[in-house]
Amino acid sequence: MPSPEILMTFTLACALVIVSPGPDNILAIGRGLSQGKIAALITSAAAATGLLVHVAAATLGLAVVIQTSQTAFFVVKLIGAGYLIWLGARAILSRNLISFNATDRLPLRSIFWTGFLTNVLNPKPAIFILAFIPQFISAEGPTMGQQMFVLGAWFALMAFVIFAVLGCSAHVVAGWFERNPRSVFVLNIGAGLALVGAGVSVISMDRN
Repeated sequence: MPSPEILMTFTLACALVIVSPGPDNILAIGRGLSQGKIAALITSAAAATGLLVHVAAATLGLAVVIQTSQTAFFVVKLIGAGYLIWLGARAILSRNLISFNATDRLPLRSIFWTGFLTNVLNPKPAIFILAFIPQFISAEGPTMGQQMFVLGAWFALMAFVIFAVLGCSAHVVAGWFERNPRSVFVLNIGAGLALVGAGVSVISMDRN
């Protein structure tokens, strides 16, 4: 296990990264607003599961392939960017990412897979984990792989907790938004543009 000092520093740094606006917390907040706390919790769990996939890839060395192979990186980047842009465009055009209409409510399984794919198809978390976590690994501790997995799992757990808090907190103000349709329209456009922007940022990112 990392020392308490390293774990505290790592925890603070992770918290700052997790609360930064991104596709995962946008989805968690959107689901919390429109479908309640259970949907927000499932979206948060899906994002955390996606992070665990990235952590496992980094631990096994698969993330290194993405970072060093131009072709692999381009393919993963194109898929992830395309999915985020598609989600954003759908939110803008259909305006049902945040909706209080019963017909727009998604099954819990679809909510999970949307949250999972939004994270796991995005190469940014993989590159971040590969570049960030090793800075907190001690040469005197267990093997690098063990430390990578422990810290990565802690990162994923923190992501679940923070996304869940954001999503469940959003549910508290859902009533106000439901009474103000114009605000829901603005939220959908804003969330859609943010997702499209996230996709565009994925396209423009490099491996460094």
